[in-house]
Amino acid sequence: MSDTDSFIEEVTEEVKRDRLFALMRKYGWIAVLGVVLIVGGATFNEIRKAGARSDAQDTGDAIFAAVNNSGDPARIAALQAVEPASPQAQLVIDSLLASSQLNIGENEAAADTFDGVANSGDSDMPEIYRQIALFKSVTARGTDMDPASRRTALEALAAPGAPLSLLAQEQLALLEIEQGNTDAAIALLEAISVDSAVTAGLLRRASQLIVALGGTPPAVENMIANQ
Repeated sequence: MSDTDSFIEEVTEEVKRDRLFALMRKYGWIAVLGVVLIVGGATFNEIRKAGARSDAQDTGDAIFAAVNNSGDPARIAALQAVEPASPQAQLVIDSLLASSQLNIGENEAAADTFDGVANSGDSDMPEIYRQIALFKSVTARGTDMDPASRRTALEALAAPGAPLSLLAQEQLALLEIEQGNTDAAIALLEAISVDSAVTAGLLRRASQLIVALGGTPPAVENMIANQ
């Protein structure tokens, strides 16, 4: 390579470096800002996560301390004072609170607490929790609840395939008994008795009620028929 070519190449490289430095001086702040935003975002995310963990731990400690109070009145007051860190924590608090309210006979207050869970605006709450809360609200009010409203709520819970269907049917049978509809009550209890999903405890209760109402449980009828 001649001296002239070498000189031209050096000048070209120098011009390229000058242009690069000029671009860096003009636009380099963008790259720096990008790095700052990335690092800052990651730092903020970690701080937020740490804060959420700390809040959850504080809520858990407060719930544990409230439950450890001796006596339901003290437990109720402590649970009502807890500030939940999340809707899920509120669900735990309300469930414990309602149980303590039931223990001291505050059925209406317990029902209101369960209603709060059932009507919660938390879109992430599994539907089964709402149904359990609604069922417990209805049973907490019992005969104090308007019969028509009670029937409507229980019939919704007793829909085929619903997780609390059999328990709701049992409550409907009790409602029929209260209203003097013995045949309707027996029919509901018999349907419960032959359902494949019936538990031993529920089957025993249904059979005892059928006998008390003057009927014969399906299991006994089948035994007689097979003799």
